[in-house]
Amino acid sequence: MPRVLVLNGPNLGRLGSREPDVYGAQDLSALRVLLAEQAGAAVEIDLRQTDNEAELIHWLYEAVDTTTPVILNPAAFTHYSYALRDAVALVTKAGVALVEVHISNPHAREEFRHTSVISAVATGVIAGFGFDSYLLALRVVAPGA
Repeated sequence: MPRVLVLNGPNLGRLGSREPDVYGAQDLSALRVLLAEQAGAAVEIDLRQTDNEAELIHWLYEAVDTTTPVILNPAAFTHYSYALRDAVALVTKAGVALVEVHISNPHAREEFRHTSVISAVATGVIAGFGFDSYLLALRVVAPGA
């Protein structure tokens, strides 16, 4: 069965309790259920979260080595992590789809959130639709889901 890595960066382990007015009231467990329901039996959802930049980078190396498509919410790393950007570039240059997602619309928030160092090397970007951003990305990286 094909697999999709759904990778989440710092502070997203606090979804549901962290700024629910911005990120909603659901947590990563709820996201896992939504993605699994959409994927059905067609695709395995491998959802992970870390606050550690190095761990996130190693997961991207795994995506390259296994040619596994990625849905990536880099969270705060979006705005400044050139190391993460380089790892994302490895994924997409290997021909593996990687969609950058955001729950909120970064462009409607503080100015420092308007810049993504990731977007230019991602396959595409979906932002501002809550958990639906992930569901839309799943349709892109796993069209049968």
